[in-house]
Amino acid sequence: MAEIPVYVALGANLEDPVTQVERAMDALARLPETRLTARSGLYLSKPVGYSEQPDFVNAVAGLSTQLTPRALLDALLAIEARQGRDRSFKNAPRTLDLDLLLYNGLIMHEHGLTLPHPRMAERAFVLAPLCEIAPEAVIPGRGSVTHCLAALDCADLERLPAPRRRAAR
Repeated sequence: MAEIPVYVALGANLEDPVTQVERAMDALARLPETRLTARSGLYLSKPVGYSEQPDFVNAVAGLSTQLTPRALLDALLAIEARQGRDRSFKNAPRTLDLDLLLYNGLIMHEHGLTLPHPRMAERAFVLAPLCEIAPEAVIPGRGSVTHCLAALDCADLERLPAPRRRAAR
């Protein structure tokens, strides 16, 4: 089976969000039948929906996978669970949120899985990091990521400096 290009949004605002996102990137790189092909920088954004919570750290990962959309979603949910995700209420603060954004242009609607992600074209905190790694990616029915991002207000979005990596000993 051929590898399929996919994009996953990462977000966290609890328990050291930068570390949570970095750990999730590492977990994505270890998924079976999947390669991490690109990782955006980190972005700081205001919460959406429920505003009485800390700001979020966001990023997007590019993957190449042989997993089906459902199998990939199940793997993403397992990573969230391992990192302590608690779904206490809609838009609650979280240690980790992983959203399957795009799966090779596929359009699908199943229980618990809609592709492309239904609100991605309205969210600068998704499109800015996605544009960084895949500016010409197309959101089916909406156009290129670059085009969609140009229509959004990015005033409350801040790109964070690259985290310092420890040197190998």
